[in-house]
Amino acid sequence: MKFTFLTLFPSLVRFYFEDSILKRAIDQRLIEIEIVNLRDFAQNKYQKVDEPQIGGGAGQVICADVLDRALSAISTEAHIVFLTPSAPLFSQKDSIRLAQKEHIVFVCGRYEGYDERGLELWADEVFCVGDFIVTGGELPALCLCDSISRQLDGVLGNAQSLIGESFEDFLLEAPVFAKTIQCDEKFSKISPPLEYSRGNHSKIAGLKLSLSECKTKYHRPDLYQKWKNHKDKK
Repeated sequence: MKFTFLTLFPSLVRFYFEDSILKRAIDQRLIEIEIVNLRDFAQNKYQKVDEPQIGGGAGQVICADVLDRALSAISTEAHIVFLTPSAPLFSQKDSIRLAQKEHIVFVCGRYEGYDERGLELWADEVFCVGDFIVTGGELPALCLCDSISRQLDGVLGNAQSLIGESFEDFLLEAPVFAKTIQCDEKFSKISPPLEYSRGNHSKIAGLKLSLSECKTKYHRPDLYQKWKNHKDKK
């Protein structure tokens, strides 16, 4: 699967793929990473890609014609995703669905965002990663790329890692514990549930579901309500 990042700051993207699981995925040709500098498509000697907003307001806007030239040069078959706060939240279900694509282009915004005409012409989907603002779209794009990549066969060392994760059926993952840790008095009153160690996988699964429900209800009451609705429909 191929991922293309359209960005004003290629170095912010490149470093993320130099270590760990995604580097191994690149080495094994499970994923391919392409980084395209948006400034290469400016038509002025200063490589300027942004202009002030029509009607006034703080912040520069990335020009639609620059986006058009850049995206025209990449691929007509790619699935194009714009990262912007003015968009639906990206979810685990989106990650699983997008892992079926062959080529995804992430358009990483900067400044006050994109000229809306660029989105209207080119965006297949738009996403944000949370109800907060960051200085550019590179980090959100890397989050999506990471999440989608791990859905691909062979990227994770153990495919079982994909089972029972947070957000599956609207629940957060149950607490997990390492088998062996260095003995320390500070941990003596925080013991894992005994059922975890007794080998009855049916009971362990039931306990983990209960703990998952409790964790979701406490940390994410919005998801917990979705879980209740989902369970009632089964």
